[in-house]
Amino acid sequence: MDPIREAELLINRRQFFGLSSAGIGAFALSSLASPGAHAGVHPAAHTGLGGVMSGFHVAPRAKRVIYMFQSGGPSQIDLFDHKPYMRTVHGTELPKEIRGSQRVTGMTSGQASFPVASSKYDFKQRGQSGTWISDQLPHTASVADDICVIRSMNTEAINHDPGITYMQTGHQQPGRPCMGAWMSYGLGAENQDLPGFIVLISQGSAEREAQALFQRLWGAGFLPSEHQGVNFRAGADPVLYLNNPPGIDRSTRRRMLDGLSQLNHLQLDAFADPEINTRISQYEMAYRMQASVPDLMDVSDEPGYIFDMYGPDARKPGTYAANCLLARRLAERGVRFIQMYHRDWDHHGDLPRDLELQCRDTDQPSAALVKDLKQRGLLEDTLLIWGGEFGRTIYCQGELTDTNYGRDHHGRCFSVWLAGGGVKPGLVYGATDDYSYNILENPVHVHDLNATVMHMMGIDHTRLTYRFQGRDYRLTDVHGKVVHDILT
Repeated sequence: MDPIREAELLINRRQFFGLSSAGIGAFALSSLASPGAHAGVHPAAHTGLGGVMSGFHVAPRAKRVIYMFQSGGPSQIDLFDHKPYMRTVHGTELPKEIRGSQRVTGMTSGQASFPVASSKYDFKQRGQSGTWISDQLPHTASVADDICVIRSMNTEAINHDPGITYMQTGHQQPGRPCMGAWMSYGLGAENQDLPGFIVLISQGSAEREAQALFQRLWGAGFLPSEHQGVNFRAGADPVLYLNNPPGIDRSTRRRMLDGLSQLNHLQLDAFADPEINTRISQYEMAYRMQASVPDLMDVSDEPGYIFDMYGPDARKPGTYAANCLLARRLAERGVRFIQMYHRDWDHHGDLPRDLELQCRDTDQPSAALVKDLKQRGLLEDTLLIWGGEFGRTIYCQGELTDTNYGRDHHGRCFSVWLAGGGVKPGLVYGATDDYSYNILENPVHVHDLNATVMHMMGIDHTRLTYRFQGRDYRLTDVHGKVVHDILT
């Protein structure tokens, strides 16, 4: 009898799957030992320190990103999306055909009425571009010709945590890598003495409880943990556990790290766990940061006119103004991705009171960052992004009076602005209806924005992938298109 035919007949279903499992285990081991081998890019070549990309997919327009995330959902109706018609229908019921079948949050689902609340603020056309901007943003108005306002952003998320998680990671559920981690994974770092991805958080002045921010928002998800963001705190110890304890000098620390590195390499040789390699590199980064971070945080070399430009809070560590100044210093030092968070934009009630406080926090420093980068020749290759996780409704939440109103979450349309890094300056992109409720033209989805940011950094969002649990993942999931209309 044919021996090959005999072997085929002897292999039953159970034996087949038993033999197949050995191959699956070998593949899993290889993916652990070399994650980049299954990531859609060459694992050995780099565009920076630690990046897996062998080269840029497209010609990059920007070298770095500063993402000024306004956590809570700023009201586009009161800041960037001018709707004069609303004053003629103020207090009347929002037409059902405008709201349609859209679901609303639990905060307003029980309301018997949805009265239109027009903005109490005046708008003017600013700069040569004629961009309509609220009088609550006079400093942003002064850079109207440098920014691109997108009025047609949209998202499916209607609550904060899914909304922020969506904007940052491309998925509403936790667990995916954030944009900064993807940048670090693909492109690596430019400065070997600072992380390629740094996070700065500031607390808003609004008189309400702020929404929580979780560390997973700047986490690496299933990517190697070396690509997660490093949170710089205000105060004398900006990075926890970075300083040597009493009695340990720098030479002693060096000897300790050398011995620890040898032990870790033994473990790496034995188990081929990539997280051991991450630990080795992060210990070395921390050692170098002991010298680089104090210089970074010492702003005594900044002239007085720079502090005046950023505003009265610029000398107070941890404020939004101080973080904007620090972001510029990080950009000068080649940090690839700088993620800022400013909390307290969740204005369900007392919007006029709290929005004015938030604008006081952010307006002058945001505009100053644009001007400061521009005067240093850094704006052309630095991409600035300003915006939150969604917008606010035209209808009032709670009681509507002549001087006070609140607004619920609204994901169908909201506004963000971008500047620098190859963005067309002075452009207004997209349009909404008279109620700032539905998009009329040029919608820009969360995935579209993220795809565009990746493109500007030289990355094809469909090609930078990572294999995890049998699937190739990317920042934009299976969606997203580059918005070429806003690019130079």
